[in-house]
Amino acid sequence: MSFRRGVAALAAVAALAFGAGCAEMRGNESIGGYVDDDSITTTVKTRLVEDKSVDAAAIQVETAQGNVVLAGVARSEIEKITVESIAIKVRGVKTVQNNVAVRP
Repeated sequence: MSFRRGVAALAAVAALAFGAGCAEMRGNESIGGYVDDDSITTTVKTRLVEDKSVDAAAIQVETAQGNVVLAGVARSEIEKITVESIAIKVRGVKTVQNNVAVRP
């Protein structure tokens, strides 16, 4: 297993474990809804790590009710577009808000 895949797998496990433990404290949504959001976030992050053209460590991903918000810094406009493209292709994603800034 490559280092990037190992980090992605560890991030996925941690996000699912943390999300499941905190889901009942988040308000009106069901626990299943938050596990789904955590699953979407984890999948997006994993795919960013797997894509060698993206600096996954520089991108933050948050999901609420299937709506993904991307933040962070990209090296180019192409990388910013790639990050958004990766996110929108994940099953369960309704919308993507791309707040990633391009480094000058």
